[in-house]
Amino acid sequence: MSDLGSLVEQLRSSRGFAHKRDIGAALGTLVNSLPGGSTDLAQAVAVGDDCAAIPDGDGWLLFAIEGFVDDFVQAMPWFAGWSGVMVNLSDIAAMGGRGVAVVDALWARGGEAGQAVLQGLAAAASAYQVPIVGGHTNHRSDRNGLAVAVLGRARRLLTSFNARPGDRLLMAVDLRGAFEDPHPFWNATAGAPPERLRADLALLPELAEAGLADAAKDISMAGVLGTALMLLECSKVGAEIDLAAIPRPACVGAEVPLLRWLQAFPSYGFLLSVRPAQAGAVAARFAARGLACADIGTVTPGPEVGLHAGAERALLWDLSAETFIAARTEAAHA
Repeated sequence: MSDLGSLVEQLRSSRGFAHKRDIGAALGTLVNSLPGGSTDLAQAVAVGDDCAAIPDGDGWLLFAIEGFVDDFVQAMPWFAGWSGVMVNLSDIAAMGGRGVAVVDALWARGGEAGQAVLQGLAAAASAYQVPIVGGHTNHRSDRNGLAVAVLGRARRLLTSFNARPGDRLLMAVDLRGAFEDPHPFWNATAGAPPERLRADLALLPELAEAGLADAAKDISMAGVLGTALMLLECSKVGAEIDLAAIPRPACVGAEVPLLRWLQAFPSYGFLLSVRPAQAGAVAARFAARGLACADIGTVTPGPEVGLHAGAERALLWDLSAETFIAARTEAAHA
């Protein structure tokens, strides 16, 4: 097997991909549990976007929620609290919105065990200037656990359902960070100047409101390629992606190993599907703030998602043969 083929196999069997594929099973259970054979989940935006969107006056209410696995909360309680706010605000931004308020649910083995989580939550809420307005606390649990939800508003949506054949795939990412070893978390937010964090995040709704983009997704724990699969599946398209074009940080004088970076959660990272005429203007806005933004591929009519390394090509996924998050079911319609 070639190096590229081996990389594809490792990605397909990764924990990040597996977690995202669980969405399909959950969606199937919800659909099959609806009365009368209905497949309508009453979504204002179909299942597969970064958060729910509900029409509201001249814009949209956005609801995002994240739950965190026990081992992460146990190993990194302060960073788990920080991430609870940060990742939800990234999801809100990925849909063209701005955060309004935060709520959390915390389970801990005593008050002291949950203190660091709460301190991380408070630090992020202060840095991003989005208040914590309520939640649920249980200090008598047999384990530490955390879930955080954020309410936001958008004037104009970015969505996973608007990628079109011929679009340019742009990856925007903050390379000014470091890995939280041994975890796959690239931390470019905790410790950064709060004013910079807020202005960097505001780029996404500004792009939406300027009409420069209408299709985007936050790069999640599935990494940039797993995120691409989710976006492309929702839009019923494919893509050809150039691995050499993916922005990658330096690590001890050399680039971070490709496989590690492809499986990383970058803390500030977005994938945008942009009309070719707008791609330069979009990239320039990120570059003006010191953020890396590169054209990493072309959206195709589908259904294949191919990876390129020099002259070599490998198939990452055939979305017509195998769903990723099952966004093509009858319940998930644009």
